[in-house]
Amino acid sequence: MTGIVVNSRTRSASPPGRSPDAPGPYRILHAPADTFGRESHIDQLAYLAGVDPVDFRLGLLDDERLAAVIEAAARRFGWRFPWCPAGGPALWAKGWLRRGAGIAVGLEQGRRVATCAEVRPDGIAQLRVTRIVTAYECGAVLNSDAVISQIEDATVMALGGALFGSAASDAPKLDVVVLDRPDLPSAGVGKTPLIALASAIANAIFAATGRRLQSLPLTPPATSRNGGMIGPPLRSVT
Repeated sequence: MTGIVVNSRTRSASPPGRSPDAPGPYRILHAPADTFGRESHIDQLAYLAGVDPVDFRLGLLDDERLAAVIEAAARRFGWRFPWCPAGGPALWAKGWLRRGAGIAVGLEQGRRVATCAEVRPDGIAQLRVTRIVTAYECGAVLNSDAVISQIEDATVMALGGALFGSAASDAPKLDVVVLDRPDLPSAGVGKTPLIALASAIANAIFAATGRRLQSLPLTPPATSRNGGMIGPPLRSVT
């Protein structure tokens, strides 16, 4: 995220051996993980400050194009704060008490993206991703139908990587907002729409449960892969 944070330190490390996930046809490899770490941290800072995560991000930005996609995604999503207060007990005898919403943003290869996600209760100790809104800006749009199709396809691919580390068998409701900038050159659409989804879902889980998931995929291997199910290890709520 392009912003005005003046004191920062970045460290990276590559584990020995091969990646646990075969990259295969996955569109972009490093940026979803980079964005997940950064946007989870930004979201936690917003929570500790008691500030709306949307307003917190906008207050740090010096990139008006990225700010525009955040505002567009939040507006289409119907963002309000607090969507659901984080940090309290999330379970009762009959299942989850509340839903949660999260937002995450990213900038890659000159393209800007903001994604909002909603999770809702679905049975005992499980959450389901029910809605995703992505706002995207890649300069001038020459074929809006093609751009929207690419974003939807990228979202389904990112959903599989976020939840299962593989392809998703189902998808929640998807909504796409494309910001056309005819004053700028076209920058493409194939990769960048993937990068913010995992972070947005993780931030929504935190809003619903008070638990911050810090690794990917978000769904343990033993959980259902049908329809974006998340659980049951979210019982440990702080």
